[in-house]
Amino acid sequence: MEWCRVLGLAHCCLTGLLLLLLLSSSLSVRTPRHLSQHPHVPSLVPHTPLPLSRSHFSAKAQLDLTTHCNASCYHKGEDIDKEHLTEQLAFETLYADGSRTLTTVDLDDDDDIVNDIIPTPSIRKKHKAPPSLHKRMRRQIYGPDGRFNIRGDHFLLDYPFSTAVRISTGCTGVLVSQQHVLTAAHCVHDGKDYVKGARKLRVGFLIPPSTNSTKQGQTSLKKPLVRWVRVKRTRVPKGWIQGQQDVSMDYDYALLELRWAHRRPFMRLSVAPSSDDLAGKRIHFSGFDSDRPGELVYRFCPIEDESNDLIYQHCDARPGASGSGVYGRVWDNALERWERKVIGIFSGHQWLEINGENRDYNVAVRFTPLKFAQICYWVHGNRADCSQD
Repeated sequence: MEWCRVLGLAHCCLTGLLLLLLLSSSLSVRTPRHLSQHPHVPSLVPHTPLPLSRSHFSAKAQLDLTTHCNASCYHKGEDIDKEHLTEQLAFETLYADGSRTLTTVDLDDDDDIVNDIIPTPSIRKKHKAPPSLHKRMRRQIYGPDGRFNIRGDHFLLDYPFSTAVRISTGCTGVLVSQQHVLTAAHCVHDGKDYVKGARKLRVGFLIPPSTNSTKQGQTSLKKPLVRWVRVKRTRVPKGWIQGQQDVSMDYDYALLELRWAHRRPFMRLSVAPSSDDLAGKRIHFSGFDSDRPGELVYRFCPIEDESNDLIYQHCDARPGASGSGVYGRVWDNALERWERKVIGIFSGHQWLEINGENRDYNVAVRFTPLKFAQICYWVHGNRADCSQD
């Protein structure tokens, strides 16, 4: 096959094994006998946006985000109240001309929203010790490197790899509509101010070099080209913008609205289910890791643990992968099949201290019903289209 000649025999074998694994895992998963009912998605009621002073764009983009968390941090979602939630779900909008607004929100309280958004005890899992606790894992790679470079038209332009895009500040993003990209908030804002590169933020679409090749039947060994598109508007949750407080990974996501619509397939969003309700109990994501410049890198791994707001895992990753759309196969009742859906955003690395023991994880933000409702409102601009489907 052509892509085998391009990638080389060794990489071809690895890629073949990967595809066989993915195919066998998807075929072997039976229709679930029982899945948790779709969670209630509350409605956000936005207020009139308030004008803010222009950003100074003084922050420096930090691609390698590392945080520390203890038991109280891990369980803080269990003691949250409605007033605190509405404060966290307010959001800033940054426009292309540098102006900003703040939109505060209320929650539609037709029912007990706070009880709806806190996961049931069945979602909580006991912490599992990672493979090694005696030393810090270097470079966010756990044991043998399990990442795969995605090359060639057959993969780069195929779903789901075609939904991964570059962010001009050095991160990754994922297409979630014809004009919207999700990424990590720390790629555009450090918690106190917007990064310098957010002033003229752009999103990069990969174009395989063979697309522009003048010789038919030949696949170029060159790395993909990038077509850049300017960002019209950026939205960041107030839960990330903490001022003088330490940033929290819980709200490390941002939505970018492009100036022009694209024509590529995008990935649908979903409230993150319990790992027990994901096919294979594993997640996947593709990003532009800094140690493999110009390459799109794919990886998958099982979920090790989960809190109300975060997904803990040992997927190999390097700076630059931040902002990747973390997806899994979620059961779709309407279609009666497993569908790939974005359930979170890859954030970075966290040291978790539980009972005096440090544990080392790569971490993704988990889309709760409220985060789903917020992001969906950003995309659609109304509440009517924002129910879990």
